Amino acid sequence: MSGSECREASYILPIRATSTAHVSDLANYLNGLRHVQLIVVDASEESIFAAHAAAFAPGIRHLRPDSDIEGANGKVRGVLTALRRCSHDKIVIADDDVRYTQWSLRAVIDALDDADIVRPQNYFDPLPWHAVLDTSRTLINRALDGDWPGTLAFRRRFAPFGYNPDALFENLELVRTVRARGGSEAVRRDIYVRRLPPATPHYLRQRVRQAYDEFARPLRLLTALSIVPLCIVRPSLAVVFSTLAIVTAFVGLMRANGYRYFSWLAVTAAPVWVAERAICAWLALYERARFGGVRYAGRIVKHAASSPKELRRKWAV
Repeated sequence: MSGSECREASYILPIRATSTAHVSDLANYLNGLRHVQLIVVDASEESIFAAHAAAFAPGIRHLRPDSDIEGANGKVRGVLTALRRCSHDKIVIADDDVRYTQWSLRAVIDALDDADIVRPQNYFDPLPWHAVLDTSRTLINRALDGDWPGTLAFRRRFAPFGYNPDALFENLELVRTVRARGGSEAVRRDIYVRRLPPATPHYLRQRVRQAYDEFARPLRLLTALSIVPLCIVRPSLAVVFSTLAIVTAFVGLMRANGYRYFSWLAVTAAPVWVAERAICAWLALYERARFGGVRYAGRIVKHAASSPKELRRKWAV
C-alpha cells in the first residue's frame, strides 16, 4: 500500500533545504511512509525545489508556502500552508531530520485517540559528539516535564487556525494553543522516533537561539541565569550542580526503558550541557537587550512563545 492509498492522518513536512545532498535519503523515507496524507511545504530555492519534486512519489503533495501567510518562523508558515490542505483531523508535524518507522508512526497516530496533542520521544542515530551533548538535554527533560522533539501530533480541531507564526519556540506555542482551547496533552516518552543529528556547524549556530527559547519559560531561564553567578560566588556549587545534572539525566535514561535508545555517555556529559546552557542563557539575554531579540534566519525575532494566560484569553469563548 502506498502513502497515497491510505488517508487516516495528514503528515506535514515544512522544509527549506540549502543543498541537494539530502534529497535521495529524504525521498526514500517519505516514499515509504504509510497511512498518511503527505504534504511537503518547500521554501527551498528553485533548483532544490525541482530536485525534490523529481524525487518525491506522485502521491506526495509538494508545494510552496502560501504568500499571504506572514510571520518570523518559516516552519510555522509551512505548517499553516499545509493545514489549509489537510484532509484529516489527526495531524503529524515533523522536521526533515525525523525518521518515523511504520510502528512509531502508527503509535503516535493511535495516541491521538486518547489525547489531543502528543509529544513522542526523539533519539539521535548516529551519535556524533554534539548529539551526545544534546542527548544530555533530552535526558534531563525526560526526567522533568518531557522532551521537546522535532515532531508532534495533534487534532486539528483544537488548533483550526494554526498557531502564532512569530513564535520562535513553535512546538511550545502549538502545545499551549491546543491546551488553551481545552485540549489534552500526552507526553509519550515510550514512543521512540529516530532523528538524524545536524551537521556540527548547524548545531553550534543553534546554541544561543535554543537558549533564547526559555524566555517563554521564565523559571527555567532564571535557573539557567543563576548558575554562573552562584558558581562564581561559591565555586563548590559547581560540584552540586554537576551531581544534580548527572542524577537527573540518569532518571531520564531509565524512564520508559530509555537506556535502550540513549547512550550512557549522555548521562556523564550532562554537566557539560548544563554549563553550556548557563553560558548561552546570558548570551541570549545580551541579544535580547542589545538587539531586541535573537538572530534567526537572517532576522531578529523577539517572541519566544505566548504565555498560557495570553492564549487562554485569546481563545476564551
